[in-house]
Amino acid sequence: MFRLRAIGNIALKQGRSFSKSSRTLNGEPLMAPAPDGQTVFPAKIEKLVSEISQLTLMEVSELSTALKQRLNLPDTPVFPVGGYAAAESKAEVEEDVAPKQVQTSFTVKLMKFDEKQKVALIKECKNLLEGMNLVQAKKFVESAPTVVKADIAKDEAEKLKEALSKVGAEIVIE
Repeated sequence: MFRLRAIGNIALKQGRSFSKSSRTLNGEPLMAPAPDGQTVFPAKIEKLVSEISQLTLMEVSELSTALKQRLNLPDTPVFPVGGYAAAESKAEVEEDVAPKQVQTSFTVKLMKFDEKQKVALIKECKNLLEGMNLVQAKKFVESAPTVVKADIAKDEAEKLKEALSKVGAEIVIE
């Protein structure tokens, strides 16, 4: 009873007529409040939802096309906010902003060598590589293909390649 009085008072303040006996507001029936967590729709909407839910996928597609034509809607897909479109645009922005990674450390490899210049190559390896004596340099050269130096700068790798190539080595920089 208290609700009816409250609704009647609100209706009077808004200049509407309210009839307690018929429970209508300006000729429209009053709707009961929705249970918690559920939404109550008008009968017309409920009828449409019921009819649409019984359509096949092809019929829904045709309905969608007809509504787009009737309402002059664009054919562009609509993505939910924060959904796939947002993730895609973020990836594109990050791709544009982040510079391409540039290789900063290189590895110099001795692939093979000229047998005629083996002695000169051994001496050059002894001079270029720290802490290596002639015996170690000889074993190092004979174990080709092998890594000469790893994780070095590009200019140092180029100098090492040039020096070893002069004495008959085939060098690869990775």
